[in-house]
Amino acid sequence: MKTLLAITLLSVALVAPAGSHAGSAAPDFTLPRMGGSNVRLGEQRGQVVMINFWASWCGPCKQEMPHLNRLYDKYRDAGFVLLGVNVDDDPRKASDAASRLGVHFPVLLDDTKSVSKLYDLSAMPTTVVIDRDGRVRSVYRGYRDGYEREYDSQIRALVTE
Repeated sequence: MKTLLAITLLSVALVAPAGSHAGSAAPDFTLPRMGGSNVRLGEQRGQVVMINFWASWCGPCKQEMPHLNRLYDKYRDAGFVLLGVNVDDDPRKASDAASRLGVHFPVLLDDTKSVSKLYDLSAMPTTVVIDRDGRVRSVYRGYRDGYEREYDSQIRALVTE
């Protein structure tokens, strides 16, 4: 039974569109929200969504967090949702880091790495921008100074579409 399930999952993974390609439909997922209920990506349809994969041990992730907080505060009333997907093995590390960093946006817990695999996570942080129709518009692997300006410009354009 386990072998059949593994083969089925592998075949689905090979034919399913990767969530990390611009223009593809963003793969749906459900993850627990830190300190709250589950959040399903599909329920965010009609909003501009940014998914930011991060970890407590990731230096560039920590550097990027204040910029993400500002974007969230600036655009959340305009139809923008920012979901921080933490990939730490221990949810307590995610909670401690989010608290230390003053994260304002929802943090989802991917301690099993199922969503990270679905989105072909290969760098930390990775940020995926999804339009109101659920299509991936951009993928940013890693973080460099200046990405926040690109994020801002793209989000501003998408919330006005």
